[in-house]
Amino acid sequence: MTRIKICGLSRKRDIDYVNEALPDYVGFVFAPSRRRVSYEKAVGLKKMLDRYIKAVGVFADAPQDEILRLCDGGVIDIVQLHGTEMPEYACKLKSYGCTVIKAISMQGQNTERELKIWEQTDVDYLLLDNGRGGTGESFDYSLIGERTKPFFLAGGLTPENIQKAVNEVKPYAVDLSSGVETQGLKNRKKIIDAVRSVRNYE
Repeated sequence: MTRIKICGLSRKRDIDYVNEALPDYVGFVFAPSRRRVSYEKAVGLKKMLDRYIKAVGVFADAPQDEILRLCDGGVIDIVQLHGTEMPEYACKLKSYGCTVIKAISMQGQNTERELKIWEQTDVDYLLLDNGRGGTGESFDYSLIGERTKPFFLAGGLTPENIQKAVNEVKPYAVDLSSGVETQGLKNRKKIIDAVRSVRNYE
């Protein structure tokens, strides 16, 4: 069954929306972004989050002690690396017991090489996105090719086009952020519709 992640939560009402919709994952952004949350804010949001939903922390070239503080404190369950991290960086996090997702830009000149390198590491998942993420735009799915590691599909996904993307790409999970927002804020109906679209499809 395809999983679904709703990324970029930053308000109590965002937690209310996902607790109602029950996606598999949510994302708290600690990297530079308009959706960025502080450690203290994330602690409060996680306390309100349904215990069956896993929290993913999104980072870009962050100090590892910052990441481990969030993991050890139970604020996040999974680490998502969205910067220029090297495999050695991710492997060190794995050695501390972290579950790791590595985001790959599908618009780079060295995309295929990067995909092959990361597939040979012991990161748990890849996340395939358009550019650096958060653009709200999709990419050419033919670039994905045959992957050996489970991956999250991101970029330009909405409740209206998720089913088509799942059918075409068959990802481990889909990841939505701007696609479930209205004027830059999470929208309850869009979140519920997105989760239902994935679950009802299968």
